[in-house]
Amino acid sequence: MPDPIGRETETVVLVHGLWLGAWAMACLQRRLRRCGYRCVCYSYPSSARTLAGNAAQLQEFLSRVPGETVHFVGHSLGGLLILQLFKEHPGQRPGRIVTLGTPHQGSFAARRLAGTRIGSRLLGAALPALAHGLALAPAGRETGVIAGNLNFGLGWLIPGIARPNDGTVAVAETHLPGAGDTRVVGASHTALLFSARAARYVCAFLKRGRFTAAEEF
Repeated sequence: MPDPIGRETETVVLVHGLWLGAWAMACLQRRLRRCGYRCVCYSYPSSARTLAGNAAQLQEFLSRVPGETVHFVGHSLGGLLILQLFKEHPGQRPGRIVTLGTPHQGSFAARRLAGTRIGSRLLGAALPALAHGLALAPAGRETGVIAGNLNFGLGWLIPGIARPNDGTVAVAETHLPGAGDTRVVGASHTALLFSARAARYVCAFLKRGRFTAAEEF
């Protein structure tokens, strides 16, 4: 575990994905704390409020978050929310961004679900963001992308997702122009949150701006 001295001025904001809550980030939160970071979770109504609306609430939430440096880690829709935050409120404190399983290029699964009555209701206000994505890393902000390639999940019910994929999001859909580094791990979409390897990659990127030497963490 790296020396946490000096990290007291740094905070990591964890942002969950669709249909989840702050509880979903608990395992990753514990691992990042062991890595020496203070962590807070942002919980939001993922399908009941638009991405722009949630970004506005996240900006308000950040006014109560301590730290001279604030990093962001988002899973799936949470990654898109972070990018929306920086699009609308670019004047954030210094820090890095890591997304896990985020469909930056838009989600085939979401577009297929949108074609059904029950699917469109389940996705709710999150539908436009998930269907079309948000594929531009914030200017001047080091951003890392982690994808999974274990095909286990929603994709079993929605055939046609490009391979390789994490069962919900294709690796190609996670592509983010402007990202500083990318990694693919052997995990399904939800399991990215519980993957020790993914957590080590996050720690490495938050410290160095790249995923190399993750085994040190």
